Amino acid sequence: MRCGRRRSQCPGAVRPGVAQYGGSVSPIRDLLSALASRAVHGAWRQAQRHGALTAARPGSHAFRRIGHGTRIAFPQGTIFGAPWIELGDHCVIGQDVTLTAGMMPDLDLGADTVLRLGNGVVLGRGSHLVADARVTVGDDTYFGPYCYVTSTNHSYDDPEQPVGKQWPRSAPVEIGPGGWLGAGAVVLPGARLGRNVVVAAGSVVRGEVPDHAVVAGAPARIVRRWDPAEGWRPPLRTPPPAPVPDGVTARQLRDLTPPGERSGA
Repeated sequence: MRCGRRRSQCPGAVRPGVAQYGGSVSPIRDLLSALASRAVHGAWRQAQRHGALTAARPGSHAFRRIGHGTRIAFPQGTIFGAPWIELGDHCVIGQDVTLTAGMMPDLDLGADTVLRLGNGVVLGRGSHLVADARVTVGDDTYFGPYCYVTSTNHSYDDPEQPVGKQWPRSAPVEIGPGGWLGAGAVVLPGARLGRNVVVAAGSVVRGEVPDHAVVAGAPARIVRRWDPAEGWRPPLRTPPPAPVPDGVTARQLRDLTPPGERSGA
């Protein structure tokens, strides 16, 4: 009995050119797909390697300074105003990070640096540092992914004009050394963060934050602070982690780890 439908629609029909191997596609097609995948990933790794920006390979960007050992991962986010941007030594800047000086490209911003990163700064993937007025980040400050720091904010004084068309307000931003900004943290114009400040993920910071403080919330408020006489107030809820002693190798650490807790076990 013949099926009245097209052959490909009949029960049990095999698509032309595709052999049946336990319900999977042809091994040749699998091999070609695997080779194509390997080629794509290999090309992407090469693009990441050669597309990263360093002092020796700044690409088309004329930064005022890129310090020794600093690397801006590829692909980069928006970058303009590079002649007014200084990056310290040994900075790690993740993929898709935006670094801008000025409100738009091709402006003459004068003689002074507008955006400055100290030594050892880490900017997590997708973060934005937008400097119309001066933005300064101190040494060894770490940003989680998708943080946003800006020295310019929209104004809405005139109720008859769209907010986006009104002239913005600007104020310098200073982030002291040794801090940590959690994922998605926002730092607004005029903010001044002291030394070793911790900003909780998703917080919105404005105003002044003293040294050795932990802030959280929107707007961010101090939730913990170091007191030289009494220590952390309120007290920390967990003991401090024990650092790895000097001279201990990775092999020795693995031998100390119970077999069931080892990676890949």
